[in-house]
Amino acid sequence: MEVILLDKISNLGDLGQQVSVKPGYGRNYLIPQGKAVMATASNIAEFESRRQEYMAKATDSLNKAKGRAESIEKLEVVISANAGDEGKLFGSVGTADIAEAITKAGVEVEKKEVRLPEGVIRQTGEYDIDVQLHSDVTITVKLAIVPQA
Repeated sequence: MEVILLDKISNLGDLGQQVSVKPGYGRNYLIPQGKAVMATASNIAEFESRRQEYMAKATDSLNKAKGRAESIEKLEVVISANAGDEGKLFGSVGTADIAEAITKAGVEVEKKEVRLPEGVIRQTGEYDIDVQLHSDVTITVKLAIVPQA
């Protein structure tokens, strides 16, 4: 299935690029999310006529992400959780908990933007957590998990 990308997508392509994807990925994710359109003659012509509009939208999105990144960079997030004597948590701290803590600290972050490649956190301590605000903007946040008093 050939599609035209309306946004930069990691590991796939840049804005305006015509790429070949599997039909399910295009039909069930890219097109409904507004990230791509089918590569028909009429859609190609329409994209070319609106290319400047799409470029401006992409640039605006990137600038907003950079602004949020500067705000997040200054934060040191602390989460208190129930833990045993040896520092093992009763439960775990996941992406939703981290996103909520960053949002309470003053910068709006969604849980889908928080990256935990090794899975949820199950120990107290200090961690460096990646937050991907845009396909080109990834920031590292200092996270401290402390036992509840």
